[in-house]
Amino acid sequence: MMRKAFPVEFVYQVFALLLAVIVVHALYVTVVRPRAEAILQENKALMVADKDAELQRSIYVIIRDYEQEACFILMFWAFAIMAYKGVAVIRERRLLEEDLIPLAEGSRVLPEDGRRLAQVLAALPPPTQSLLLPRAIRVALHRLESTRNIQDVSTATRALCSAEAERLDSELSMIRYIAWAIPSIGFIGTVRGIGEALGLAHRAVEGDITGVTESLGIAFNSTLTALLISIVLMFVVHQLQLAQERLVQETENYCDERLIRHMWTGELQAR
Repeated sequence: MMRKAFPVEFVYQVFALLLAVIVVHALYVTVVRPRAEAILQENKALMVADKDAELQRSIYVIIRDYEQEACFILMFWAFAIMAYKGVAVIRERRLLEEDLIPLAEGSRVLPEDGRRLAQVLAALPPPTQSLLLPRAIRVALHRLESTRNIQDVSTATRALCSAEAERLDSELSMIRYIAWAIPSIGFIGTVRGIGEALGLAHRAVEGDITGVTESLGIAFNSTLTALLISIVLMFVVHQLQLAQERLVQETENYCDERLIRHMWTGELQAR
């Protein structure tokens, strides 16, 4: 009975989320919120002393609320997931620089050579054998040995690469969800801030607009932070997706240039 593969990526994502929560919350408790409160108190003192004074605007005040904290946690979690996938892409691309099937120029690969060349791949470390390039080469050799048709070999290789591209794209669904959730959290802060401002409208009528301005600050600051984080995150997501697409395409080209074009079944000679 085969043992199930240990879900390394899932465990990594869970620990990455826990670490992001701990680190970001610790920074907010020890640095962000204390400094933001100090700056707000200074601004209030300035307003009391001089109503025309220019108030200090700080990044700590902009990001001090709970919605912004949640956005940063999700951002760092998404970065950790993308870093894991980015390292995997780098490992795959390094393998493209190696000559896994050493074939001299002008040499031929016959159907009878499939088993021998497959043994070369079997000598690779198990983690390397599970990468896309060794799997694509193995599929090509097995299809050549079983069908003795080069067109079938090319079709099987392309099908494997297409399936891998779909798998990589589907694995980005969690990151896309996070990229969608961050602006949504920002809008929650907007709704909360506007709701608090409406609740303090009677004070504004009486001339005290301090509470209303603070509540509106929550609304606008949460939206601003969420949108900026979303812009950065989506840029990194598209760069990762581009790297994955190039990996699949270059793997397909590798198989065409270094293996399939050397294959020969003797059909032309028979004709």
